[in-house]
Amino acid sequence: MIATITLNPAIDKTMNIGKLNLGEVNRMDSVRNIAGGKGINVTKVLRQYNYDVKALGLLGNNSGQIISDCLVNIGALDALTRVPGDVRTSTNIVSDDGMVTELLEPGPDITESDRLRFLDEFEENIKDCEYVIISGSAPKGILPDIYADLTMIAKSYGVKVILDASGENLKSGIKAKPYMIKPNLKELTQLTGIEFDGFESIAKTVTDLIRSGISNVLVSMGADGIIYGKYEARSADMDEDKLQGKIKIVKVSAPRLEVVNSVGSGDSAVAAFAMADSEGLRMEDIAKKCVAISAANVLTLENGVIDMAAATEIEKNLKIQDSMHIEF
Repeated sequence: MIATITLNPAIDKTMNIGKLNLGEVNRMDSVRNIAGGKGINVTKVLRQYNYDVKALGLLGNNSGQIISDCLVNIGALDALTRVPGDVRTSTNIVSDDGMVTELLEPGPDITESDRLRFLDEFEENIKDCEYVIISGSAPKGILPDIYADLTMIAKSYGVKVILDASGENLKSGIKAKPYMIKPNLKELTQLTGIEFDGFESIAKTVTDLIRSGISNVLVSMGADGIIYGKYEARSADMDEDKLQGKIKIVKVSAPRLEVVNSVGSGDSAVAAFAMADSEGLRMEDIAKKCVAISAANVLTLENGVIDMAAATEIEKNLKIQDSMHIEF
């Protein structure tokens, strides 16, 4: 069982237009409302590949039915904690050139009693899970500390934590040493203050993060693919604070595709990692699967909906572009 955490789910309003002109009246060609939020996107991908998933998080009572209905329809367990207020709307304006403009609302205000109720429900729900995937932003009233709190609770039950967050939420979460983090290149720069200029500079930062106690670091780079670093201990009993083993880092470039909608590609990579890691694949194959499923996401209009046949074909043609091994 895999649990996904979406603290700030959304109704994704996807609008299509030939060309977006700022400061002018823009008439959309089409509009669709779908269940969204990063963790919800991860849930959708996992269910397409027939993984058992329970969706946790915070869901506004007033307008959350579209999200609840989606979870039921795809066969996921709806374990979201209901709170007062409206679910936010995330508006994605997709133009014919593949450019996506996102307008993101903040979400409902969360009270302290809501937060404590969610933490209780979270702890009860993860006991039978192998992975907990924490994705995205938090609504008002939730401090960044919750990312570290959730990670520590999950780790106390032996559950592997995958964290895909940004800014202060990511800084908080990594203090608890999750099993894996997936920053994109911009988020990695915000985290470290470093402007990266190629594989070696990114690999050095990935190495530093792994040495801090995070076993897996996946850096998504959009059309440039993925850099993935993994720690392999010399002994299965090795304490995470006394690392001895090796770090392997690989880069897999993404194929050039005609982009329909790129929203949800990072979430697709996160889902792919959880699937590949649970199957015990080699790290090189994990990286390829992450790139393939992430790339296939851009071929469909709806976030987190994968052309699975295309993903399989893309994966067959991927190669390792760069690699680095560090023994210590």
